[in-house]
Amino acid sequence: MSAMNHSTDLSASLKGQRVVITAGAGGIGLAIARMLHASECRIAVCDVSDDNLDRVASELEGVTAVKADVSRDEEVEAFFKQATDALGGLDALINNAGIAGPTSAIEDIDPEDWRRCLAIGLTGQFLCARLAVPHLKAAGGGSIVNMSSAAGRHGYAYRTPYSAAKFGVIGFTQSLAKELGPSNIRVNAILPGIVSGPRMEGVIRNRAERLGISEEAMTERYLQTISLRRMVTEEDVAGSVAFLLSDLGANLSAMSFNVDGNVETL
Repeated sequence: MSAMNHSTDLSASLKGQRVVITAGAGGIGLAIARMLHASECRIAVCDVSDDNLDRVASELEGVTAVKADVSRDEEVEAFFKQATDALGGLDALINNAGIAGPTSAIEDIDPEDWRRCLAIGLTGQFLCARLAVPHLKAAGGGSIVNMSSAAGRHGYAYRTPYSAAKFGVIGFTQSLAKELGPSNIRVNAILPGIVSGPRMEGVIRNRAERLGISEEAMTERYLQTISLRRMVTEEDVAGSVAFLLSDLGANLSAMSFNVDGNVETL
């Protein structure tokens, strides 16, 4: 088979793409939505926050914003019906939804907290992918980007549910890439590291409390584990997603991209 011709202009190859982003009204999801919207993608997002949904709907013209919890089958199905009706099909799915889960010793973790963390961070990706794939196939191919984490390649003490979910995302990604490649659907994972913002501030606060040290000392401890000695931004992650959706990423699949400044350990 001869090589396909692709545009080397990232924004030009994104223009008009129909994209679903889970948890797309806040944090990394909102950064992704903003970047893709600026490249004239057509976007549908879901989120569980009414305030965030109102904000994204008012900020990004034409975006379809729907309240949905990705761990609930019926809510995911209702969201995809609204999204694909509004977009007229689908070219890309960004499985971004996830929660931090509990910060606790294994013997102190409530089983329901464990289940909830995996339900949103891993099962939710399955629930969305199973509905997205028929539309991607109908479009002649497309892209799925699954959000993992540096915790998907490092063990993470006191964060076992989160790390287990993120390791699971890697296996899910590699399996789907093999299954869907013949349908011209590429599947990749992004592994953000320590992303600056309110969510990471909460993680640092909880972990500092668990270890009995100050938040400042906990922050410095995190930075010392990063080769570049700095956190990444939500925009760093969004840029990687945009690249994978563009023609520049057309032959990338089954990959795990560490957007983290090289986190050496957690």
